[in-house]
Amino acid sequence: MPEETAAERDERIAKLWKSLDATPDGAIDVKGLKKGLKKIDHPLKNADALLRDILEVVDTSGDGHIQFSEFRTFIEHAENELYQLFDSIDRDHSGSLDKDELRQAFARSGIVVSNSKIDQFFDEIDSNHDGRISFEEWRDFLLFVPHGAPNLRAILTYYSATANVNQEGDVNVNDTMQGLDEPEDSGLDDDEDHLELTDFLPVPGYFVAGGAAGIVSRTATAPLDRLKVYLIAQVSPRDTLDKAIKEGAPVSALKHFSKNLVDACKELWRAGGIRSLFAGNGLNVVKVMPESAIKFGAYEAAKRTLASLEGSDPKHLHPTSQFLAGGFGGVISQCVVYPLDTLKFRMQCETVEGGLHGNKLIAQTAKNMWHEGRLRPYYRGLAMGLAGMFPYSAIDLFIFEGCKRFVLTRKAKALGVHEEDVEMGNFITGAIGASSGAISATVVYPINVLRTRLQAQGTVLHRPTYTGIADVTRKTIQNEGWKGLFKGVTPNLLKVAPAVSISYIVYENSKSLLGLH
Repeated sequence: MPEETAAERDERIAKLWKSLDATPDGAIDVKGLKKGLKKIDHPLKNADALLRDILEVVDTSGDGHIQFSEFRTFIEHAENELYQLFDSIDRDHSGSLDKDELRQAFARSGIVVSNSKIDQFFDEIDSNHDGRISFEEWRDFLLFVPHGAPNLRAILTYYSATANVNQEGDVNVNDTMQGLDEPEDSGLDDDEDHLELTDFLPVPGYFVAGGAAGIVSRTATAPLDRLKVYLIAQVSPRDTLDKAIKEGAPVSALKHFSKNLVDACKELWRAGGIRSLFAGNGLNVVKVMPESAIKFGAYEAAKRTLASLEGSDPKHLHPTSQFLAGGFGGVISQCVVYPLDTLKFRMQCETVEGGLHGNKLIAQTAKNMWHEGRLRPYYRGLAMGLAGMFPYSAIDLFIFEGCKRFVLTRKAKALGVHEEDVEMGNFITGAIGASSGAISATVVYPINVLRTRLQAQGTVLHRPTYTGIADVTRKTIQNEGWKGLFKGVTPNLLKVAPAVSISYIVYENSKSLLGLH
């Protein structure tokens, strides 16, 4: 152990004891220990559960208080154990540790730790930031390791539980390694401890990343979205296609189906050429920034909130919580941007050959909707929209996160590294995004058809009007059969795959560029 006289050690221990919040009778309880550690800004100052563990270890008399004699015995024993561990890591016997020695020590102990975690752990202990850890820094940071003789596994568990403590007294156990014993979060009844909304909201970078992902993906697939809306708006009786199918003529049925798509594309082109194919894209750009930003941001915020309630890492959230977080993100974003969504659909269904285009058409459509019923026309079909968005967002993000975690785990095991050190390529990310988007879009597509018809009712391309959800459902099935609920599904699937893939690729790379995890 580094040179220190008995007198110097006694003085140091007495000074540490004095800095803690002892009661008038010279004893310290849990609240006093917590306040004392806050005074010296120790990493454990808010880790209530660990403080209780410490009290149990130090309080050998079992009276619920720490006496100075008990405190001194604990300090001497803990320092001796910490020095033995420090010395075993210090392979070059330089009296200090560097990052390579820490990495090698974890590897020898059979503990897989990401490089980023080791870097973070090292920087926390290296208080003077000289690139090396002295025994004094090692001792002062790890003095209160609560579980008997310390080892690297216990120390890393301790660090994981204390490094992410917020200023309001809430312990969030984040990035703790799988397989380690995680301390329970046990809050003290303290008037100083309270929760704030900012504890659960993501940093603004998540909103920026989500907005960029939405703008790029929607613009790239705008013509397919335009084709889908056109097909949904068309009301065709169940005649030729049904007859061909019933007569067992699949080729004729396929030709009829293909002819509908070709005729739709020709009609859209006649309505204004390339400009017609991007009708409504301006509104999409305006709409998608808040929509995507709120969706992804609310999802991240919900993950952190649910992880805090579970006492777990947002990266290892329970599947049910992940499903709820995804649905929450979709519902919140849909409520905010729904009026713009309705305006876009109606504007697309009013874009015809010889008619208004661009901003003039948008202004005229918005004015007509306002005169028709103020805000009410803007929110037609909102219930259907929410009914579709919750399962779509939840299934989409749930499948994406689940597949991503599966791939990361498999690659980490194959490479013999930690999951955080595995890089997912854009191709894999895009493939996962396409699969999750296609599955979720197909599941909820009938709901989206009915919602779109409620929004577009009374326009040039969709003349019928409806009294509500039941009416649009009854008329659609009655006039077009069950296949009417899937009109436009082909361009929608063709649109979803690239849209979702581009969205997630841009989002994941934006998070990386912004330093988000």
